[in-house]
Amino acid sequence: MFKVLKTSGSARRGILTTAHGEVQTPFFMTIGSAGAIKGLIPSEIRDLGGEIILANTYHLHLRPGEEVVAKAGGLHKFMNWDGAILTDSGGYQVFSLSKIRKLKADGVEFQSHLDGKKIFLTPEKAIDIQLKLGSDIMMCLDECAPYPAEREYVEKSIALTTEWAKRCRTFFKKNRRFVINHEPTTNAPRLLFGIVQGGIYPDMRKKSAKDLVKIGFDGYAVGGLAVGEPKDVMFEVLGKTVPLLPKDKPRYLMGVGTPQDILESVERGIDMFDCVLPTRNARHGYLFTSKGVVRIRNEQYREDFSPLDPNCGCMVCQNFTKAYLRHLYISNEILSLRLNTLHNVAFYQNLMKGIRHSIEEGRYNEFKKGFLRNYR
Repeated sequence: MFKVLKTSGSARRGILTTAHGEVQTPFFMTIGSAGAIKGLIPSEIRDLGGEIILANTYHLHLRPGEEVVAKAGGLHKFMNWDGAILTDSGGYQVFSLSKIRKLKADGVEFQSHLDGKKIFLTPEKAIDIQLKLGSDIMMCLDECAPYPAEREYVEKSIALTTEWAKRCRTFFKKNRRFVINHEPTTNAPRLLFGIVQGGIYPDMRKKSAKDLVKIGFDGYAVGGLAVGEPKDVMFEVLGKTVPLLPKDKPRYLMGVGTPQDILESVERGIDMFDCVLPTRNARHGYLFTSKGVVRIRNEQYREDFSPLDPNCGCMVCQNFTKAYLRHLYISNEILSLRLNTLHNVAFYQNLMKGIRHSIEEGRYNEFKKGFLRNYR
């Protein structure tokens, strides 16, 4: 299911085989929480080089509901996407919606942010929803501890996460044959990933990783980082956590991040990434380029008739100027959202393509330094 093809230092170039095709690693997943990439159609993600997207269990459970998706033939068919899909379990919402949830030993009770209805999500329920969605990669339900968090809290948190991981694994093994199969393109099985937690405490991370590896998963995610801690702390914790994970399994850093964060994390052996930045920033007029971030609403671009990024081959950079993109944004035109999102997604996919190519050639460190030297 996963094979490392080449390394450059600790950076790894590989292939992850899913039920809906091979995915080249390292890769970045564009976010489609509710089964849609905001502003784009699925085929455009393919055209930009995307082979996998991320959807969210919690949001799809609220609407339209996993039963509706299952009746449609699974999420792939429902949204007309033929690539791989990873679904988050709802564990991040345990963290992000802390004001409207109650954490219990057997699960977590949410108050829906849509209508206030109470929802109780257990480890088994989280996997059951993902099975009905037809996910290619499913995530265990976990608790993402906040930053800062006292050691005693984190200790209890990872004990809960490990117990939930056991329950997820048991339910997954028993019920995986009931997964919705929408024209799988390979014979690869659906995959289940465990999530290493432990806050900023290296010994807690070590315990969490050891316990999860003992249970046994198809891949391992590092969760609970990029939640407010300083960047140097994040990379220190990541650097101590990655070596604890099996070399023959994919490693996923959840919720990261900026181009700089991705480069630093690949250098430490991470294979998989996701983040809202490309699409969310696009909607707010923050555009990624090889020279750094462009805030397209700024007055300096009013009569700038040059392309957004002359080093980018996307249709936006090939056909439109910064002045026009600024005009669309200032005028609140829907086309602004579309073009900005297209470009930002293309930028991230091109970044990952460059990363993979540099690892293949054994010059990742050189690539990283060159990118950061130009990026502002």
